[in-house]
Amino acid sequence: MARSEEAQAFFHAVYSAVQEIPHGKVTSYGHIAKLVGTPQRPRQVGVCLKHLPIDPSARFNHENVPWQRVINAKGVISPRSQPEGSRSQAAALEAEGVVVTTGALGELMVDFAEYGWFPRILPSEEGEELESTDSGEGESDEE
Repeated sequence: MARSEEAQAFFHAVYSAVQEIPHGKVTSYGHIAKLVGTPQRPRQVGVCLKHLPIDPSARFNHENVPWQRVINAKGVISPRSQPEGSRSQAAALEAEGVVVTTGALGELMVDFAEYGWFPRILPSEEGEELESTDSGEGESDEE
């Protein structure tokens, strides 16, 4: 089924934001949702990542979007219907030097205090914010 233009724009925004997460860092679905301007849609961020193409010829794919760097708000790798899914995410994070621990209930966890990435805005948008706050440039404070 083809995606609507709105859905395509959301998928594009999510994948682009996830590409900005630094190597060896993690963030939450909710934080990605906030960064792309839809803080009420963390589950949809998960849906986007679930549908990330494997095909390397796709603009966004498993090779160029570090999907493994997005976990839930509790610092837990979200369980999947297939247990090997969360284990493969843990392995991908460990390959980046992220320590993944196992909780009392068998959940795979990452310490946000050490590995968390929670910028106020995306690094790619920092220059844009400066430009919009400098709109009063050239005006005088004198009355």
